Amino acid sequence: MTAISAKGLSKYYDTVKAVDNLNLEVPENTVFGFLGPNGAGKTTTVKLFTGFAHPTAGEAWVAGEKVGDGNLALKAKIGLLPDVPAFYDWMSGRDFLHFVGELHGLNPAEINKRTEELLALVELTKHGNRRAGGYSRGMRQRLGIAQALMNRPKVLFLDEPTSALDPLGHRDVLNLILRLRENTTIFMSSHNLSDIERVCDMVGIVNKGKLITVSTVDALQKKYARSIFEMEFLEDAGQFVESLKKMSWLAEPAVTAVNGTPVITVRAIDIERARKELPRLIAESRLTMTRYEMMLPSIEDIFAEIITGGEKK
Repeated sequence: MTAISAKGLSKYYDTVKAVDNLNLEVPENTVFGFLGPNGAGKTTTVKLFTGFAHPTAGEAWVAGEKVGDGNLALKAKIGLLPDVPAFYDWMSGRDFLHFVGELHGLNPAEINKRTEELLALVELTKHGNRRAGGYSRGMRQRLGIAQALMNRPKVLFLDEPTSALDPLGHRDVLNLILRLRENTTIFMSSHNLSDIERVCDMVGIVNKGKLITVSTVDALQKKYARSIFEMEFLEDAGQFVESLKKMSWLAEPAVTAVNGTPVITVRAIDIERARKELPRLIAESRLTMTRYEMMLPSIEDIFAEIITGGEKK
């Protein structure tokens, strides 16, 4: 089932194409990372999906509801954590969640139950009676996530959820996202690439308003895999290294010591041939292999390659 769908979705501000012909489908129960440099159109896309901005062209559906035209049914099925969540600072965290529950039309018993559930989920129970104005940035982010979950949304939108957090607050918010993924589809807009790599199942990369690529994290890493192989053996592999030097489809190998263990690193000139031939050569060497690894790039590496050089064909 599809949780989020867009067809030709566009938003123009005069001559600026903030979102340009976006076509996208996000499956249910997925953590989807929406990546892009500052000004790429990430926040505008979130506003379009949540009904806070009207498209110039195109259509979108979220949780089975068409976005736009004041669709109140949509509001009941989504939650939103904006980039900088705002609160009534004189309210306690508990009072604020009660207020949000009333806005959603929940009955008092459900509001009380849901408030305590959410305070426990975001680890704010002991701080529930403190004024929100005295919360740290990490606590405010967690309270923001709690209010976004009050109505048990089918789709949760997080716009830069770890922006400007200290290390502890950053860790807490990421751990919370990992817990939420079991029951909710999460659309997470961010330019923090390590966060995306840690928590997301799928990623979309956008630049200058245009969606460049959509893929699972694993598929992206395999697609942009580097042509570098690393190997370790129990025995002296000097003779094996010499044999690798004779292969025209390999660059000259290097041997380095990592924590006292020799590591053989070789770059493939012909990566497809190397994938097939290296395992055969290792088997013929009769050495005891302890590690064989084709180096996979980080999301940061992939992002830089796509944004600066265009998508790999």
